[in-house]
Amino acid sequence: MDYASIISTFERLYNKEPLVFRAPGRINLIGEHTDYNEGFVLPAAIDREMTFAIAPNGTDTCRVYALDLGEEDEINLDNIKVSEKRWNNYLIGVIAILEKKGKKIEGFDCVFSGNIPIGGGLSSSAALECGLGVALNYYFSLGLSKKEIAFVAQQAEHEYAGVNCGIMDQFSSMCGKKDHVFKLDCKTLEIEYYPFKMNGFKIVLFDTGVSHQLASSEYNKRREECESGVAIINQKGNAGVQSLRDVTLEMLTQYKSDLSALVFKRCQYVVSENERVLDACKKLEQEDFNGFGALMYASHEGLSKEYEVSCAELDFLVDHTKPYDNILGARMMGGGFGGCTINLVKEEGLEDFIDLTEKAYKAKTGISLKTFITEIKDGAGLVTS
Repeated sequence: MDYASIISTFERLYNKEPLVFRAPGRINLIGEHTDYNEGFVLPAAIDREMTFAIAPNGTDTCRVYALDLGEEDEINLDNIKVSEKRWNNYLIGVIAILEKKGKKIEGFDCVFSGNIPIGGGLSSSAALECGLGVALNYYFSLGLSKKEIAFVAQQAEHEYAGVNCGIMDQFSSMCGKKDHVFKLDCKTLEIEYYPFKMNGFKIVLFDTGVSHQLASSEYNKRREECESGVAIINQKGNAGVQSLRDVTLEMLTQYKSDLSALVFKRCQYVVSENERVLDACKKLEQEDFNGFGALMYASHEGLSKEYEVSCAELDFLVDHTKPYDNILGARMMGGGFGGCTINLVKEEGLEDFIDLTEKAYKAKTGISLKTFITEIKDGAGLVTS
């Protein structure tokens, strides 16, 4: 990330020196659509990030400049309201939630920029929210922990972006650790780190370049479908079942006749995916990356056929990898209906594989495929060098 550019822009606009904060995007190796069902996920922070140059200005107004868009906006702290500029509502949301929690925010000037692909399923919105949260926590001595900032960012997403997301994206941006993935228990919020030894292979993201409009509405619908399944199982004498985290495949099968075929299918995917995450952690402990990759393929099959959040472009990219011996695993990542696939690819033959995939995708869809090779980095914080 080019910190010099964002700093120089800030100094030109506001005639003072800022501090710089960063918040990364994330990948999720396995465990998709399980977080809002209080299940398990296995994410990591990456080397794509949102960066903020920021400093207090001694007023009751926050001046914000989106460097990549060339747009600016103001937030009046005495009259916080939704902006016509959609990008600023993520920031407004963070400020509003902090004030709702009794935290005193003062005026500031801010320039932000990022290199996280928008709509790629890498959680650019969570990085935007967390980055501002970290900066405000620092400047105004709010005393918030990393997890508390993550919850503020999640609530901002719910109330100001209209996406009833789980906690994975925000926790990933805040709690990532260099060269490690972490298992997040979305029920207890316990984190367990696992070394991710990338000797001999790379994490490659293929961005489909599509973002179907179904994504947000279908996301909320899937959540409702899962909750309806839980409610029925709960009513059938299982008072301890509060989420799909509390449901086993055996229990789910027992109540299959009480659920609609659609709801059963949705629940079956989530319960199975939770088991895959736990299996994947065992594979990492054993350094069995082939076994890990097989679980990634199984995850995509469930997302495509049972949870039905994939799309033709994502399915094509995953299917394309299967004949290649140097691909350990692949699956769609993120909310679905577009965005990226995540692939574990051996370094030997990497460039040839990427070239073949880009050509095949262009021939199939007419879209130029964007490719990102990622590294696992630390979570959000102050940039000190």
